[in-house]
Amino acid sequence: MADGHTITIEQGDQHVRVVHGDQVLAESDRPLILKETGSPVRYYLPPEDVRLDLLTPSETHTHCPFKGDASYWSLPDAPDLVWAYPDPKPDVAQIKDHLSFYEVEVL
Repeated sequence: MADGHTITIEQGDQHVRVVHGDQVLAESDRPLILKETGSPVRYYLPPEDVRLDLLTPSETHTHCPFKGDASYWSLPDAPDLVWAYPDPKPDVAQIKDHLSFYEVEVL
């Protein structure tokens, strides 16, 4: 990666839970742990472990020069709470279709 920017992805075995209000949005024992220069650690969860039925696709899309283009999902009271990279850059291909949340509880 350019200018000392690094991204590492490892398979985790922590139990990760995402709760918003009183709803459990996701629960997984198989998170991908992404560490990126200058950013907090992010957990990317397999779609099977996420309550996609509670989420609504958002109009928001962002571009990361290192990961690619992200798509977002929202809750009625929490816009753009969740994101994923449907077609990530080759260096981070493992995160394809995995979902990440801003607030994650690691148990």
